[in-house]
Amino acid sequence: MGSAYKRIVVVGGGTAGWMAATALATALPAHTVELVESEEIGVIGVGEATFPAIRNLHRLLGIDEAEFLRATQGTYKLGIEFRDWRVRGEHYFHTFGDLGDLSGPDCLWGHFRRLDDASLGTLGEQCLPSVMASMGRFQGLASEENKPFNYAYHFDAVLYAVFLRKLALQRGVRRTEGRVVDVRRRADGGVAGLKLADGRELAGDLFIDCSGFSALLLGRTLNEPFIDFSHWLPVDRAWAVPSEPDGTDMTPYTRATALEAGWAWRISLSSRIGNGHVFASRYLDEERAREQLLRQLDGRPLAEPRLLRFTTGHRQRCWVHNVVGLGLASGFLEPLESTSIFLIQSGLGHLIPVLQESPAPGAAEIEHYNTGMTRQFERIRDFIILHYCLTARRDSALWRDVASMELPETLAFKLHAWRQAGVLHQYAWEGFDAHSWLAIHAGMGHWPERADPGLEELTRAEASQALRQRRARFAAVAAAMPSHDAYLRRVLAR
Repeated sequence: MGSAYKRIVVVGGGTAGWMAATALATALPAHTVELVESEEIGVIGVGEATFPAIRNLHRLLGIDEAEFLRATQGTYKLGIEFRDWRVRGEHYFHTFGDLGDLSGPDCLWGHFRRLDDASLGTLGEQCLPSVMASMGRFQGLASEENKPFNYAYHFDAVLYAVFLRKLALQRGVRRTEGRVVDVRRRADGGVAGLKLADGRELAGDLFIDCSGFSALLLGRTLNEPFIDFSHWLPVDRAWAVPSEPDGTDMTPYTRATALEAGWAWRISLSSRIGNGHVFASRYLDEERAREQLLRQLDGRPLAEPRLLRFTTGHRQRCWVHNVVGLGLASGFLEPLESTSIFLIQSGLGHLIPVLQESPAPGAAEIEHYNTGMTRQFERIRDFIILHYCLTARRDSALWRDVASMELPETLAFKLHAWRQAGVLHQYAWEGFDAHSWLAIHAGMGHWPERADPGLEELTRAEASQALRQRRARFAAVAAAMPSHDAYLRRVLAR
């Protein structure tokens, strides 16, 4: 057994630090939780997009949705619209809804593909939140037990950290202002304490490294190796800039538009638009990338663009001795599918039960945690690569290279299973379910080579009628909903 973890020290504020402090203080009331951060350092905070798991966290923390949205300039998110990813001029939605039965004689996508009838529209029109997104409509769930779709949020990351900080302090978290200048080690290699610039020292039993890309404890102190994914995901820079609203309705979805050497995001917040350009510096210089971002803006920029530099990948282990890395300190995957906050939440979701079950986790528990987090990074990595490797674009070096690159074996097997037999294979620790994988396959026009013979059990006329009825029903349901703007104003007025 390891040493008992009664005093937990979170190193770094921002989204990761205050998420960790709030969750740990809520779930482990018998523990002491202290967070150390420096106002000198600041945080990396641009407009954040999330996916539905964040609502589970908010329920566990007792966060009121309206209060959260008001505090963070938040809006609702039904998913992502992908523009120009397969070829220029095409777009599709990946939203948080289901696409019916995925196998067997009632397989919805199977009948859609089998009929190959342009009058049926796109497969996305068989998914309620995709129809809502295309119409700019939104309505909350009538019942969590009987939900017809799911949703997430857009919000200002800096304001979110401020919101969580207030909640954490109310729940007993101690905040210490200070810059860490040295780390005192234990005899076994772990961390014993932190020395601050003013001479103070902080001791702890467990340290949560939320120090961002610097990875002060996990990287600089413990020298945990970094597993580099840039062979498959070459983007390594991002320009970010807020802009004025363009006067149109706020879109209840993120927009990701493929460009020459990467892609641009657009996120509607209640007071501004968040914009960014994620690109690969080996294909495009920083100044030209900045110019491409500014050309994408719908309204006047509200600040000078900020440049972020990064490498996609993760630490070989996220838990080493008595240090657990969360957020950017543990790894980073480009924000194409809004997974940064999910990975923080996933790390906490697997750490907290370990600490609840045992005051002194041993080697087996730590190894299980590390294996799970490694798999989580790998599964999400594969899902993001999927967006690139299916492209039909050959108009620039990036798109030619990603279309022909050698894939991770885990993804190659999934693609083989899909192409040969229409099987949406799922591993353990997946970040995205089979419906999400199907949305990307369908949006990129990537279909199996063979159809399931069992589909013939339903006549073409019966299949066509079922698809037309579902399409018409979702169109009518979405049309009866309020606009996203109107619904959001109603919630914020509570």
